Amino acid sequence: MSTAATRPQFRADPTQPLQVQLLGDWCLQHAMDIPARLRELPAGTQRIDARGIGRVDSAGVMQLLRHARRNGIALQALQFRAEHQALVELIEDTARERPQARHDYGFNAALERLGIRVHHAARNIVQLIGFGGENIVKFLRLLRQPRRIRFVSLVQHMEQVGLDAAPLVAVLSYLIGAVMAFVGATVLRNFGAEVFVVDMGSSTLLREFSGLMTAVVIAGRTASSYTAQIGAMKSNEEIDALRTLGLDPIDVLVLPRLVAMVLMLPLLTFLAMMAGLAGGITVCALDLGIPPAMYLSRMHDYTNLASHFWVGMAKTPLFALVIGLVGCLEGLKVAGTAQSVGERTTSSVVQAISLVIVLDAAAALWFMHMGW
Repeated sequence: MSTAATRPQFRADPTQPLQVQLLGDWCLQHAMDIPARLRELPAGTQRIDARGIGRVDSAGVMQLLRHARRNGIALQALQFRAEHQALVELIEDTARERPQARHDYGFNAALERLGIRVHHAARNIVQLIGFGGENIVKFLRLLRQPRRIRFVSLVQHMEQVGLDAAPLVAVLSYLIGAVMAFVGATVLRNFGAEVFVVDMGSSTLLREFSGLMTAVVIAGRTASSYTAQIGAMKSNEEIDALRTLGLDPIDVLVLPRLVAMVLMLPLLTFLAMMAGLAGGITVCALDLGIPPAMYLSRMHDYTNLASHFWVGMAKTPLFALVIGLVGCLEGLKVAGTAQSVGERTTSSVVQAISLVIVLDAAAALWFMHMGW
């Protein structure tokens, strides 16, 4: 048990009123006494002579440095013995390297964060365009050298992208078609124009909703899968091993996924169109008294099916290319940790869905102005 002689103490110097001398042991054993002694120091103290301290550890040094910062005492005004100086310098370096918490909620800070986000988004778009160009060049190389094509991997990814997702796409499209018909009937019934539900539902599903909904589902389901698979391989240094073996990761990992996506998304979109129309037919038959034969006859007579169908299908290869490129590129950006895999997976889903919606809006405006 410590005695009073070893407890933290201080002594004022009458010849130098702005300086105090520390005595006793300033260590963890007296952690409760140190703050009390520091609060008792004379107001206006500018220099602290700690050369009279017997024992000192990191707890004592940290308390002294914190007191000096709070009271505006320069660190050079703290004098320690030579054998204590190494510990003091180590703690000073650690405190200096610790990041300071920032809590700036002002308008300028918000504007700064917005600018940073816009800059990052623009940089990601540039990287995506460059990555797309690289894949196009290597795809053309594959056409010139068919022996490089990995058919087994391509068929496997086609199964994962297309067949495994078909039930989900069909069910969601059927429900969306049914909901659209029900909502349209609810509104048009007030005007006695329930029959126009056929025109509205068929044109909207074929032209916009089927392709967009399918792309969003695949972006959330498959883009995240691409990122997680490639990111896990990068974390395990498998991509470096491929390069060591003389294999191109783009040929082995990226192109089979991209080709599978471009081939299967149009087929899934066609399935979504049929399922959505089936949902609309169901609601019209059960709620509006429009039999399926009448629904199909009116859709054939009053709706430009060919135009709406091909406009909806024309956008799907571009959606597929964007989703595949984003998913693979984010996987290649993984830094090697599990946290990085999660962050990149989330980023790939957000980017893919956002780009799909932006492209769909731009395509809708373009087709409208073209009169198609």
